[in-house]
Amino acid sequence: MKFTEFMRNIRKQELPHVFLLSGEEHYYIDKAKEAILSRLFPQGQGSEDALQKADGDMELSALLANIESVPFFADKNVILLNGTNLFRDSKQAGGDSKELDELIRLLGDMPPYSYVVFIAPYKADKRRKLYKAVNKAGLILEAEPLRAWNIGEWLQGKLRSLNKDMDREAYAYFAGAVSMMQQISLAYLDKEFDKLALFSKERRITKAELVEVFSGLPEVSVFALLDAISARDSKKALLLLHRQLADGTYFTVLVALLTRHVRQLWQAKELMKKGIRGKALAKPLELNPFIAEKLGRAAAAFPEPVLKRAMLMLIDADYTLKTGQAGNEVLEEAVITLCKGKD
Repeated sequence: MKFTEFMRNIRKQELPHVFLLSGEEHYYIDKAKEAILSRLFPQGQGSEDALQKADGDMELSALLANIESVPFFADKNVILLNGTNLFRDSKQAGGDSKELDELIRLLGDMPPYSYVVFIAPYKADKRRKLYKAVNKAGLILEAEPLRAWNIGEWLQGKLRSLNKDMDREAYAYFAGAVSMMQQISLAYLDKEFDKLALFSKERRITKAELVEVFSGLPEVSVFALLDAISARDSKKALLLLHRQLADGTYFTVLVALLTRHVRQLWQAKELMKKGIRGKALAKPLELNPFIAEKLGRAAAAFPEPVLKRAMLMLIDADYTLKTGQAGNEVLEEAVITLCKGKD
């Protein structure tokens, strides 16, 4: 199940005795683990004697023994396997064994004093008997990495937890800022929103406050430059390009983000040829619907030959800048081509 549903189940009166936290989004896994341990050990009391942690996997014989052993100095056994390989693809994890069959049986009939938390930082193989046993006996978190196009649920949950909201202008900026991030770090966003909540006096978060928080990230500060390119405003785009370079943004970051933007414009044009328009562009482009719709409108103004020419220029610029054969003028030329280029 997804994070929100998983956490809702954790808050229920009775906890199951088996958990699997699987997936690539460490933020969700860490939050889920904290919630489980908080329920098992209120205020952290009793964890010293009851909690057994292992990085990787225990020997199955040891795991079975630990589950069945009656605790002496605590009222429960809690076994946490961090980084287990038991839920990988069958070929990677090895064949089933008698001990694994016994573990599967035991998970379905756990001693009342024992709890097992499996942490698998990858997409678990749902075909495995062990996965099915955990799914039947306990709770499974599927911690998939968030993308720009589906971050809305996380954002709404975070704002509710802070008793905050944001206006349309602020949301548009946030969506654009996130769309610039090659990889979305929920841990980073979580920390920045906590910081923002401390300094924001009003309930409603403003665009100005968001700009102050995110402007230090090179990927996000380039957002205004790409906006100017989308509007084909060469004067503003060149001014922002020079500002980025003066502020010390590495040309490699600029080339990468410019190339990505041109690719997205090109992809949007191809999708629109197939009748995919507006917010429907969000999923194939992996963008927030608001940003995807905006990108689609911008893409319509760019002739395909211009995008092709700009892409080739950026590829050449990447090589010539890295080898010292050219200066920042190659970036200026690419920006001018995008803003002024014609068929």
